[in-house]
Amino acid sequence: MNNWNDGYVFDIAYTFGYYPGMNPARLPLAFACHGLQAPVVQTACELGFGQGLSTNFHAAASGTRWWGNDFNPMQAAFAQELAAASGAGAQLEDSSFSRFCRRSDLPDFDFIALHGVWSWVSAENRAIIFDFIDRKLKPGGVLYISYNTQPGWAAFMPLRDLLMQHTLQADHEEQGLPTAERIDAALEFAANMFDADPVYAQANPFMRDRLKILQQQPRSYLAHEYFNRDWHAESFASVHARLSQIGLDFACTAHYADHLDMANLTPSQRQFMQRIEDPVQQQSVRDFMVNQQFRRDYWVRGAQPMEDRQRVQALALQSIVLLTEPDKVPLTVHNVASEITLNRLIYEPILQALGDYRPHTLVDLAASLAHRNLNLQQVIDSALMLIGTGHAAPLPAEGDAAARAEINRRARALNLHLLHKARLPASAGSEGDVGHLCSPVTGGGVSVDRIEQLFLLAFLERGDDVAAWPAVVWKHVSAQGKKLVRDGTRLESEAENLAELSLQARLFAATRLPLLQALQVI
Repeated sequence: MNNWNDGYVFDIAYTFGYYPGMNPARLPLAFACHGLQAPVVQTACELGFGQGLSTNFHAAASGTRWWGNDFNPMQAAFAQELAAASGAGAQLEDSSFSRFCRRSDLPDFDFIALHGVWSWVSAENRAIIFDFIDRKLKPGGVLYISYNTQPGWAAFMPLRDLLMQHTLQADHEEQGLPTAERIDAALEFAANMFDADPVYAQANPFMRDRLKILQQQPRSYLAHEYFNRDWHAESFASVHARLSQIGLDFACTAHYADHLDMANLTPSQRQFMQRIEDPVQQQSVRDFMVNQQFRRDYWVRGAQPMEDRQRVQALALQSIVLLTEPDKVPLTVHNVASEITLNRLIYEPILQALGDYRPHTLVDLAASLAHRNLNLQQVIDSALMLIGTGHAAPLPAEGDAAARAEINRRARALNLHLLHKARLPASAGSEGDVGHLCSPVTGGGVSVDRIEQLFLLAFLERGDDVAAWPAVVWKHVSAQGKKLVRDGTRLESEAENLAELSLQARLFAATRLPLLQALQVI
């Protein structure tokens, strides 16, 4: 290796994202859709956990024991801080892949997760990771892997190479120039090149819009997504060739919305796909159909097929819960090539039934909606879409009372720690960028933005006195040097900000708070 970070961006921290595909509680429903038995996950590992938000949520909100590594000391320290706050015992360390993967004291794992890192590490590190999966994934165990893929990246790859070339040249000429400034300079250089109307831009006209999108994105995201020394997009067939060598079978996509071909493929595309018998070629062709650029997949070591009766029973008994207020769930969904409108006659009664924020099995939902002429398959398909678009979540299997109480305690402790982080001014660190909290009901994360987190703090401090919440929230917002925005206009005076917070507080108390309480976020 050339240096300690092995070509990976380290002077800009990775974003505080939460990635639900790494939640083992999502395995049973996804696997059952494809007639497979999901394993019980007792031990799990994330390689390259970034800020560690996903690992810590999944450790705190379940009985699964988690291990993981990340080479960046700042990120690992934050992840370890969260692990200590929850008391879930996640073993998270600041370590290279080489050192961590060759430890002799690690258990064998039911679940190994890699989010994105496969695309951003060197061939040497990919070989180390491959060997680790081969040695440490149990029979019946599941690998979650997400990665950049073709053909969706094909047109962009030359532009990415040019941007990277520019940043390397800038680093050579002005050593020590921060990554963010080198990224800004590279983007400006590319924009100037496009102004000269190169034939590349004429042949790929959508690249102009792609560059504009890049210019608007946070540099912390761009640094890790595009500006590592190692960056590659691998086809599904290539990944399959690697993983099949060590006895792994492709199980299914981890992105729930992708289970629904009716919503993603045209009739002629579906007809063409049905003529393809080879499963590897089928996935490869599907990537062409949707111009796939990022795959999120589950692979299993020794797939355990279900009988059809078992499959139907597993699907019917799966419970789901709503993550968004029913009237806030959009019935228009954007996919890569088009916009689809969900059938109101199906989705509105389902959302209404889920609007009590209690868990419902899919069979019970279907039974309660039989008078609306909805059947079990329609309910299952709707549940997959709602989960895939982030508005619902499948629930893990129920544990005993003592285990549930411990999980609830850990999740609450972690959430309280994050809520107190939300009070910090931006200058005190970027921890306030965390936009999720932990739900012991779903075993994972729930989207809760900064203002909502501050309202939760106000609720903890002042109880049901909603009129007192705005002053609490404004104290923290103003301490951070920030002000609210309404209809695109920044509110300057304290009175304007308090008035806006009063409106938001009443709305939060009436709509969002009951949902978060049902999810046991607080």
